Amino acid sequence: MAQSSTAKEIFSKMESPDQCKMQGHWLLARMGKRVLRPGGLELTKQMLNLLDVQSIDRVVEFAPGLGITARLVLNRNPAEYTAIEADEAAAIKTRNYLYGPGQKCLLGSAEHTGLSEASATVVYGEAMLTMYSDKQKKKIIREAHRLLQSGGRYGIHEICLIPDSLDEKIVQEIRKALSSAIHVGASPLTMAKWREFMESEGFVVKEAVKSPMHLLEPRRLVQDEGFMGAGRFIFNVLRSPEAKKRVLVMRNIFKKYKRYISGFIMVSVK
Repeated sequence: MAQSSTAKEIFSKMESPDQCKMQGHWLLARMGKRVLRPGGLELTKQMLNLLDVQSIDRVVEFAPGLGITARLVLNRNPAEYTAIEADEAAAIKTRNYLYGPGQKCLLGSAEHTGLSEASATVVYGEAMLTMYSDKQKKKIIREAHRLLQSGGRYGIHEICLIPDSLDEKIVQEIRKALSSAIHVGASPLTMAKWREFMESEGFVVKEAVKSPMHLLEPRRLVQDEGFMGAGRFIFNVLRSPEAKKRVLVMRNIFKKYKRYISGFIMVSVK
């Protein structure tokens, strides 16, 4: 999908328009990529089905980004929807999709939302915990637990490392390579470690599903963006030497470590 004038205005306000320095997800968005989730749009839809958002639910989303998942959730007509977004440009984008009195996007941190305890029945976040340190991950998971009422559901869509027995040297190598490629810290965990983090903060893991990390592969591009959207994204990348170089670096890192990295969703209950 071509970027709207609103999207162009948002990207023009970003602090680092230099494509050599821009964080990877914003670079991809600038090139027209809408779906920025490790396991793709289909895995996001699976997560939402497992969360079973209904009209009685009070939903909190951490870091909605471009608002793609927000729109899917809003189509389910929850009683309330609150997004917590640290990036002002992304918050502006998300607010374009909000239309009801119970819907809002607040500037803030997922670690300290400022929302009331036990005020939500569903909390979820995608492609964000991976970008935090292990200590910060636990703080965010703890905040999700605080926000949820008893029996509430928490969903995440992140990157995991496989297998669970992966050598620590390879873990650190992958973290360093990903961080260098996307220009933001990346600290993916093994599935066992993700589960351990959830359980240590009071959650019971109900479901976990993996999908290949094919974010920049042609087939996944078409699945996520459609033929026209994928074509426009590729065209935009090819006509920008800086963007092309960055995107190829990211894609090569994903391919180099494809044996060890995967997208996944995990749904837990308080």
